[in-house]
Amino acid sequence: MNYVYVLRCSDESLYTGWTNNIEKRLEAHENGKGGKYTRGRLPVELVYLEEYEDKITAQKREREIKKMERAAKLELINMGC
Repeated sequence: MNYVYVLRCSDESLYTGWTNNIEKRLEAHENGKGGKYTRGRLPVELVYLEEYEDKITAQKREREIKKMERAAKLELINMGC
C-alpha cells in the first residue's frame, strides 16, 4: 500500500508527502530524520491520510495536494476528519 499524508508542524505549517510505509515514515519525521522541512518544525502531527494501491498514483496525488492553496488543504483535512 502507498500513502499520501499531510502533517501539521509546530509552526502550524502543513507538510505533504508520500510513502509506502506510513508508520516508519512518521517515526522518521518524529525523530528529526524525515523531510528537511519538518526537522526544524517538530513536533509534527498527522492530520490527513489517503491510501493508494500503486506508487505512481500516490505520487501524482501528492503533487496535486502540494499545489493547493492552504485554504484548500485545510478544507481537505477537515473533510477527512
